[in-house]
Amino acid sequence: MGIASRGLGGELRALREAKKLSMRNVADQLGWQSSKISRIENGQQGVKSQDVASLLVIYGVTGQNRERLLARAEKTGQSGLWESTGLSRESRTMIQLEAEARSILTWQALLIPGLLQTSDYARALMKACGLPPHDLEVRVAARMGRQAVLSRDEAPKLEAIVDEGALRRIWGNTRIMVRQLRHLLDAMERPNVTLRVVPCFVGGYSGLDGSFSLVDFAGQKPVVHIEHKITGLFLEADHEISFFRKEADRLRDVALSAENSMNLVNSIAKELETA
Repeated sequence: MGIASRGLGGELRALREAKKLSMRNVADQLGWQSSKISRIENGQQGVKSQDVASLLVIYGVTGQNRERLLARAEKTGQSGLWESTGLSRESRTMIQLEAEARSILTWQALLIPGLLQTSDYARALMKACGLPPHDLEVRVAARMGRQAVLSRDEAPKLEAIVDEGALRRIWGNTRIMVRQLRHLLDAMERPNVTLRVVPCFVGGYSGLDGSFSLVDFAGQKPVVHIEHKITGLFLEADHEISFFRKEADRLRDVALSAENSMNLVNSIAKELETA
């Protein structure tokens, strides 16, 4: 089972198989095409909460389990808003995973994490990286839309670790960067957001060779996401997850505390304001 099908779709498949029902059996009872069941279970289309409710009747799911799955459907449906925007399948999958996450750890050696970027910062970054103008605003809107996950009820915990260089590199202009740093300070006031900085005086350390995100879920296997320029890689094997958990621990060992990180972000913002 692939990454895209291991979320809500994967649970629905498991429920169907536990009842020993074929896709055709279920589709016939609901007046659907079998292909619709397949797309839902494989994560190839957004799933509406009313469709999930119909499936749960067939599968005999009631009570708290029913409420939990319907709540997941609402979250997944929010991520499905971006299906028609031209985003890559990897990007849409990551949006879905973030919507279902219990916690997210992200390490960035060069950039402010996407979940904490301002729209101006994201726009300047994408423009500098050569994104075509007709795609730029859609991508910026998608990135801003992803951030809603941090302010919803039962929001996931975000632990972001960044290199100090990511805070000092100017994208767009100084004004954009100051606003970005102030945005980080505001985000750090949230109870579910932690940001820690690896200071430049550390020198060389493990982690400078690539960024990654480690996403944990309630009752499902974790996933590591490694983003490349034109694609993304998802890892879920036990030895891969173990490697990146140890990598995260190594980064925590060299990063400043959350309080000292906040002081450093504030200091850099003041430097830029007076430059």
